[in-house]
Amino acid sequence: MEKDDVLKLIKQILDHPMTPPEIRRRLPKHLRGGLSQKLSQLEHAGEIVKIRYGRYGLANQMNLVTGRLQGHADGFGFVIPEGLAKGNDVFVGPSNFREAMHGDRVVCRIESTRRDGKSEGKIIRVLERAQKTITGIFQSRGRSGIIVPSQRRIVHPFQVRPGASHGAKSGQVVVGNITLYPDEHTQPEAEVTEILGFPDSPIVQRQMIVRQYEIPEEFPPAALKIAERCAEPAEQDLKGRSDFRATWVVTIDGEDAKDFDDAVSIKAIPHGYELGVHIADVSSYVFPDSALDAAAYERGTSTYFPGTVLPMLPFPLSNNVCSLRPQVNRLTLSVLIRINGMGELLGYQFSPGVIRSTHRLTYTEVARILENPGAEPDRDKVSNLLLMKELCLKLNKKRMADGGLDFDIPEPKIMLDEKGEPTGITRAERNIAHRLIEEFMLSANRCAANFLSDKPSLYRVHPAPDKILIEDFFDFAARLGYVTNPKQNMVLRLQDVLKRAEGHPDEKLLNYVMLRHMKQACYQPENTGHFGLSFEEYTHFTSPIRRYPDLIVHRLIKAKLEGEKRYLDLDGLAEAGVHCSAMERRSERAERDVKDMLKVRYMAGHEGEIYDGIITGVTAFGIFVEMGDLMIEGLLRLTDLHDDYYDYHEKEHMLMGKRTKRIFRLGSPAKVLVKHVDVFKREITLNLAEMAEPKPGRPGKRPPDMRKKGKPLHKGGKRRARGRR
Repeated sequence: MEKDDVLKLIKQILDHPMTPPEIRRRLPKHLRGGLSQKLSQLEHAGEIVKIRYGRYGLANQMNLVTGRLQGHADGFGFVIPEGLAKGNDVFVGPSNFREAMHGDRVVCRIESTRRDGKSEGKIIRVLERAQKTITGIFQSRGRSGIIVPSQRRIVHPFQVRPGASHGAKSGQVVVGNITLYPDEHTQPEAEVTEILGFPDSPIVQRQMIVRQYEIPEEFPPAALKIAERCAEPAEQDLKGRSDFRATWVVTIDGEDAKDFDDAVSIKAIPHGYELGVHIADVSSYVFPDSALDAAAYERGTSTYFPGTVLPMLPFPLSNNVCSLRPQVNRLTLSVLIRINGMGELLGYQFSPGVIRSTHRLTYTEVARILENPGAEPDRDKVSNLLLMKELCLKLNKKRMADGGLDFDIPEPKIMLDEKGEPTGITRAERNIAHRLIEEFMLSANRCAANFLSDKPSLYRVHPAPDKILIEDFFDFAARLGYVTNPKQNMVLRLQDVLKRAEGHPDEKLLNYVMLRHMKQACYQPENTGHFGLSFEEYTHFTSPIRRYPDLIVHRLIKAKLEGEKRYLDLDGLAEAGVHCSAMERRSERAERDVKDMLKVRYMAGHEGEIYDGIITGVTAFGIFVEMGDLMIEGLLRLTDLHDDYYDYHEKEHMLMGKRTKRIFRLGSPAKVLVKHVDVFKREITLNLAEMAEPKPGRPGKRPPDMRKKGKPLHKGGKRRARGRR
């Protein structure tokens, strides 16, 4: 009997809550082994819940759900269910949190249903703590003190007992080990383990975010020792590898990149192309179960901040031995892909290889050559890049014809000075060179997924959106004038909206709102396809320097090429998929928070200035407005709209005045004034320009002396100079 069938049988047996011995007696003798593990698996999936006296029951029969608690700064929260109840969030009021904190995995009992159909519940058990440490501002209280969490979703201040502050001063950012979690009658406690400094420094604020998400900054000595021993490829390392050193192979990356993990080559063949994608062979240096592998797995991914990176692998590997630098021998796992003139994949061949990159090209340089080929003296470079562009356009056309979605969300580029202070924010350029590399990497990832599809692997899957939720998006698009045919296929309707909005002021908004209605992609051993790309098989293969799932896929491909057993079984792949998906989310949140922090620092001193913006969010407490080309968002609170009382219309994404019928709708323009900037809370408060007199000053220009603005951020001193598809 298959494992899934055994789990189904256990669920059928549970017609009332039972103890493990009772369940065991009802199972056939040959299926009783490993019952504890099977029960844990069902409990982790949220399908059964352990209640009093060690009994297990079906969650959906007891009004219980298992999920993650998402806290809110005002004290309430939501349980985001797992398993069968996924998608039906449960509201938890402040009095029903018990000992739970934001991020904890909890069991919640549904106690009532509101008129709008949404459930309300109470936390009855914490299954797994999300936070082992707390980061925040220390405030002394005589010989003791408190830590006020920097994460606003954690509402409890943490008590620090006498002697546990370890010299921290009031106003400093500290990290503390949680020694006592909150309950209904007790305040949580923590002991200070690290003092980061005062929060008026961008470096300290960035460290605060890194500690908040518990992202490791330092590698264990054993891992570093292994990395430092990794040497340049010797001649004996090249034996048995396909030799691509005489092939025109190039890397194409951003100007600031140092970890080059992919290179490409191309040649014309009868009736099509042969595309070479050559990926750094990290698996030849990082071995399973080593200290280096454990450190990489713990991180799961590299985390990129403006001006710096927390790498998944130590720099001796990520920036040197594994990086595909030009004019040096580098080990690769390569795939040669045959593609016809219609952009269809005809076949592929994987092999361990060795390359000697001809050029280290940048996106800007490639775009310049493709725009004006005649100005480039290197004719090999011109002819190969033109052939790559030709293939890229055909691949993209074929992908769009097959139903792929092409989101184009502009990203901000933040410039920093030597102290880490933001000096400017521009829209990151995206040109034909970015699209070229993207299409080539998508093709290589498809081939890797297909190569491993005969057995469980680690796939990158993207579920289709909920049909009811996506209809809300189509209704929203229709109100903006983008009416689609409801009888058409969902993908064709989505493509139609994106295509018609291209180049229009609504383009960014519609891309953003559509993405919000999509489900998140993740890693798992079961291949269920990738909705957004419209691929039946897809995985991640092209970035093993910075993504652990790609390293797993490399090991699986090499094991198959060598006729060996796969090094991870189904359970191992499932566990790795859950972990890597979680680490990806953690990294994304940290990257977003650091960018938001720098954006807010950039706006400090701009109070009183007026900007043209667009409404990017509408809530019951106010509207979010993104200001012009700065791509910086602020909040206009409902309490600052004095001209009327406003009702929130959730489905229409708007606020409407009761008397004036004035409407603030998602996507509408808004002229706003910067009312207040709180650097520590990372908040920008806005007002309507018409409701306040502007302060003299040119929009977007920082006053020359920031130290004259605001109060000191710590006692006893002046305000310090303010230093992934």
